[in-house]
Amino acid sequence: VQLVESGGGLVQAGDSLRLSCAGSGRTLSTYNMAWFRQAPGKEREFVAALRWSGDSTNYADSVKGRFTVSRDNAKNTVYLQMSSLKSEDTAVYYCAATRRLWEFLLQRRNEYDTWGQGTQVTVSS
Repeated sequence: VQLVESGGGLVQAGDSLRLSCAGSGRTLSTYNMAWFRQAPGKEREFVAALRWSGDSTNYADSVKGRFTVSRDNAKNTVYLQMSSLKSEDTAVYYCAATRRLWEFLLQRRNEYDTWGQGTQVTVSS
């Protein structure tokens, strides 16, 4: 499967933004999906994840209550709805896919096999 992110941009603090991750080559419905982000000079960090079945999610504490991950299998796309954005949310956002068992995922970067190219999100304060 190939992943392509879109929807990034420059927004102001407090604004909302929705990122999309479109899959091609294979259906994403059998993959556990996640969003990671990497700010300049920092390690890539986990943001949110969604079980292949859509019935379970996981969020980093820093985004809980502000970000929502979802999927539309008909469009073969996963979304990250971001609200109440803060300057510290500024980063390149990547979507990733894995077929490892959801129950055993620790949401570490090396658990995900397929990555998109990333989309830049910049939040001005």
